[in-house]
Amino acid sequence: MRKFDYTSLADSSWDTDILNMVAKIHEYKGRQDLYSKQKQVELNRLVEIAMIRSTEGSNKIEGIVTTSTRMKQLFAQKTSPRNRDEDEIMGYRDVLNTIHESYEHIPIRPTYILQLHRDLLKRAGLTFAGSFKNVQNYINQASLDGTEITRFTPLAPYETPEAVEKLCNAYERAIAEEKISPLILIPVFICDFLCIHPFNDGNGRISRLLTLLLLYKCGYEVGKYVSIEERIEKTKDSYYDALQASNLGWHEEKNDPKPFIRYMLSVILACYTEFEERVGTINESKSSAYDLVKMYAMQKVGRFTGADVLADCPSIGRSSALAALKRLVEEGVVDRHGSGRSTYYVRADGQ
Repeated sequence: MRKFDYTSLADSSWDTDILNMVAKIHEYKGRQDLYSKQKQVELNRLVEIAMIRSTEGSNKIEGIVTTSTRMKQLFAQKTSPRNRDEDEIMGYRDVLNTIHESYEHIPIRPTYILQLHRDLLKRAGLTFAGSFKNVQNYINQASLDGTEITRFTPLAPYETPEAVEKLCNAYERAIAEEKISPLILIPVFICDFLCIHPFNDGNGRISRLLTLLLLYKCGYEVGKYVSIEERIEKTKDSYYDALQASNLGWHEEKNDPKPFIRYMLSVILACYTEFEERVGTINESKSSAYDLVKMYAMQKVGRFTGADVLADCPSIGRSSALAALKRLVEEGVVDRHGSGRSTYYVRADGQ
């Protein structure tokens, strides 16, 4: 069985682009606390938006979906789940809430990971919720002719409990020794977790929840304000490619985790960049709602909705945003298309 010893990471040489991304993220983290103390009401609104987008994005990767309208109603507790997909979506929301509220008190131990898995799937009534896998699982890929090819075989069920125990111990030791940046260590842990694939179902979702948990515990809280899961969902082909590249030779302990490290650092860095852009919008306190919406529209490439405006301009209310959009349409700055819930906007030709 694999040893799960992360001490060698401290002696590894890292490519310049990886070191540069780590340095840039450290800079953003240094400004994070300052931003979190500003405009707390507006930042709380960013948290609410990110919660929905994270839940939607992480489940969408696994083909678990519902409509945007249903998602908002479920989060607002204006309706109850009506099928298994919605039960699992709300299970993700439950675990995400737990991590947001109590990450300092959740140690990286197998028993706690099992409890997070239990809470993820318990609404769906699955009997294996909160238990390690009892059947061999495979990571398959569909070929062009529709057949499936096994591209990776995770550990066997009988190996799984001991492997997860060793994995958690190795991570905790490495974090305590402080010889390797958490930004490098966390992707390696997640890659190893996914190679073990410890559950019958829910491995991908738990891995993304653990990513947030580990980042929060190390002080990188950008995922509260900008959805890391949504960013992964939008780049899921690169996500799977990076995982596959980092899995090669894993059983023989000859794999190279750098592709997945590089991918995850790019995701985290992109989220921090977006967060600062949104904070910059919040800090435009002297600008009117019209000015903020116009600034957003003029920088937007492609279509956008009223909900997009509210997400990226959290300092203004819904009625003010819609009034500003109406004025921009009347002035010919943007064009409106569709009606009702299907309404969207694009910059007018020549703008």
